[in-house]
Amino acid sequence: MHKRILLSLLLAAMHGPAFSDNGAAGEESVLTIIDAASENHAGIQLEQFKWTARPFVVLAESPSDPRFTEQMSLLRKDPNPLAERDVIVLIDTDPNADSQLREKLRPRGFMLVLIGKDGGVKLRKPFPWSVREISRAIDKLPIRQQELRAR
Repeated sequence: MHKRILLSLLLAAMHGPAFSDNGAAGEESVLTIIDAASENHAGIQLEQFKWTARPFVVLAESPSDPRFTEQMSLLRKDPNPLAERDVIVLIDTDPNADSQLREKLRPRGFMLVLIGKDGGVKLRKPFPWSVREISRAIDKLPIRQQELRAR
């Protein structure tokens, strides 16, 4: 329960016009952040985002992990480039929750995973990444290249 309270406080601190923790889209760019280990989203599956979104998964052993708090701060500073690239952020800071994300991605401590629209793992990192680095990695993906050409 303590972990959930800390995570709720962290999400509440980040909640603003550029963030949504429930998946609702507003009129401006919204970066959706979902706690995949929460009771409300326990059944979340990576497959449900196939061809519609690029899940960016942030896994940690605790919401107090300094790498987790740094990553969430980096996302909060400049969320629009990720929202424009159809990114949805999935977080899991409860290793005891046995979420589908942990089962599939098998993290060891802190880990970032970028999943492409095709459902494949495109990137794994054991440390926080800036929005600029994430955006550059996404822009190199073939499906993103197709999206840019289609504009």
